[in-house]
Amino acid sequence: MGTGRIRSHQFRSSLLWLATLRAFRNLHSSVTDPGKPLLFKRSHFTTRLPVDCVYSPSHFWAREIDGTWRIGFTKFATRMLGDMVDHDFETKPGTAIAPGQILGWVEGFKAISDVYGFCVGEFVRVNPDLAANIALITKKPYADGWLYEARGSLDDKCVDVHGYAAILNQTIDKMLEQQQAGKGTDIE
Repeated sequence: MGTGRIRSHQFRSSLLWLATLRAFRNLHSSVTDPGKPLLFKRSHFTTRLPVDCVYSPSHFWAREIDGTWRIGFTKFATRMLGDMVDHDFETKPGTAIAPGQILGWVEGFKAISDVYGFCVGEFVRVNPDLAANIALITKKPYADGWLYEARGSLDDKCVDVHGYAAILNQTIDKMLEQQQAGKGTDIE
């Protein structure tokens, strides 16, 4: 016992304790300063999550501005998609939408993704700035790189910033398990 070696279960327990401590520190910093973004760091991925947004398990964010929801991809989603190449929305302004409904698509260098409805309500408009500069989606995902606006009630699956941090942890855990199993998923 006195060899100074750490057993694997002790090591895992220490890692769990450190992860809990980091999560508490992040939680504490955003509770004490509600305007400060939540810093999330995990396995070569770092982002600052705005606390004034709500998030979906499919890695979209939404922010309410004067009764309209502005919706975009999270930094994690843009990391998985890579640099943006093209986009299109089939949904027209004034159209009724629902959570999970496909409204359009975005093509990144690494992958193509559908863009989904985030609320029950009405599609307002596509971000007009994306036509001239699609890189805004990647460069400024929580500011000028938003995807579309809608009015209505948010999906029940939406979570606050701390709920989204938990979703990110679960997602990264799955990716790391796949990577260790040799399936090649990489978040670097």
